[in-house]
Amino acid sequence: MKVLNSIITWLFKQRIGQVEDMIKHPHVTQNKIFNQLINTAKNTNFGKEFEYSSIKTLDSFKERVPIYTYETLFPYIEKIMQGEQNVLWPTEIKWFAKSSGTTSGRSKFIPVSKEALDDCHFKGAKDTMAIYCHNNPDSKVFAGKSLIMGGSHQVNQLNDSSKYGDVSAVIMQNMPFWSQFIRTPELKIALLDEWEEKLELMAVQTLSQNVTNMAGVPTWTLVLIKRLLELSGKSDLSEIWPNLELYVHGGVNFQPYKQQFQQLISSPNMRYYQAYNASEGIFGMQIENHVDDMLLMLDYGVYYEFIPVTNASDERPQTLSLNEVEIGKPYAIVISTNSGLWRYKVGDLIEFTSVNPYKIKVVGRTKSFMNAFGEEVIVDNADMAIDMACKRTNAILKEYTAAPVYFSSGNQGTHEWIIEFAKQPTDIDEFTNILDSSLQEINSDYEAKRHKSIALSIPTVHAAPKGTFSTWLKQKGKLGGQNKVPRLNNDREMIDEVLALMN
Repeated sequence: MKVLNSIITWLFKQRIGQVEDMIKHPHVTQNKIFNQLINTAKNTNFGKEFEYSSIKTLDSFKERVPIYTYETLFPYIEKIMQGEQNVLWPTEIKWFAKSSGTTSGRSKFIPVSKEALDDCHFKGAKDTMAIYCHNNPDSKVFAGKSLIMGGSHQVNQLNDSSKYGDVSAVIMQNMPFWSQFIRTPELKIALLDEWEEKLELMAVQTLSQNVTNMAGVPTWTLVLIKRLLELSGKSDLSEIWPNLELYVHGGVNFQPYKQQFQQLISSPNMRYYQAYNASEGIFGMQIENHVDDMLLMLDYGVYYEFIPVTNASDERPQTLSLNEVEIGKPYAIVISTNSGLWRYKVGDLIEFTSVNPYKIKVVGRTKSFMNAFGEEVIVDNADMAIDMACKRTNAILKEYTAAPVYFSSGNQGTHEWIIEFAKQPTDIDEFTNILDSSLQEINSDYEAKRHKSIALSIPTVHAAPKGTFSTWLKQKGKLGGQNKVPRLNNDREMIDEVLALMN
């Protein structure tokens, strides 16, 4: 395995020069991607509809092609799911990445082309490891196994020749043969539909293996770690996997979970890397040890546009190009991709932390916020405030969600929070006060609404029993994989369902 580690590390490091070139020439890189996408798709049904063959500039692209959401693009996607090809992209689409769908009644099915697999998903996974090895030249990460917390897939009932599944399952099913020798658990376990059974089998199979790196959503990774500790009788994952050195996470803010990981993995060699991975592609990744922002990856067959958050709900919002963005301002991200997603609004809010190079952090979802009273609380605000409250009350977070309580006769508006703790705070009232004051420090709009409790009264916080959110996800058919609990809601549908479970 040492020889294999040396060979794979050397191969991955060859990519570093290309990443450095992308950093030096971001606009040239993006212009090249734009022209490639337009030229490749000009003879598709979509390309003919919008006359791609005569598009020569970004301005003409913006004038002709509207911004799409999943709902407005779905009529095209549905045709592909039923077997029609050359609709949005010229090469055959056999796979669809099924999104979690926890914020709406309908799950999303994102087309995944071979180009997207090779030039985005696989390239992103390889780049994460290449950058990690470049930053840590003494790494032996390939001397053992990579544990991936994947989802599942099944045959698409609309068309027997295509399949769908969580994006992680689609990636694992299509990995090159050699990668199966360095990953665990075996594929038939990794792709099981039944999440609880899968976790148990994963724990049993990997307990005696030499796992050096892990990747997955923090919530479910923690569940697996705790099961491994139960089975082994150990209190520290470093005793089970002494060569574990890397955990790659994404999908949610890691900060509320980091303390739990550090308590369960004491190794001084342990490092945590973040990737911005979505069903639509991999968009960014951490490029240094011990940072929390990510390099925007510009050569993955994805062309980017950005909508200032103040205009995100406009009927035809104006978009900004990469050279027009500013540091510290939230933007809704819009993508055109090598799977045929055209001017597609992903639903994420990002902020740029740097423009040389272009580095970002994800600060929330365009549909995951609270703004019932003009307070404009986004997920990034909530994560930071909860982290502060946990630290000061010796609590450890597991999951949370929040929603407004609207004005009623004789009652002011407020926010209602349901928080499931891995470790309860010493005083829930103190926790609530710190959460409230921290939000006021972070968000001036929230502070203004809370001033003298004129518009908003102090929030209500419920400590949920253990397993509450897992039960809710299971009822929704969303347990495990890439599925996440929606953090903030501007309506009460979800929070009322969870409250009913608690009662």
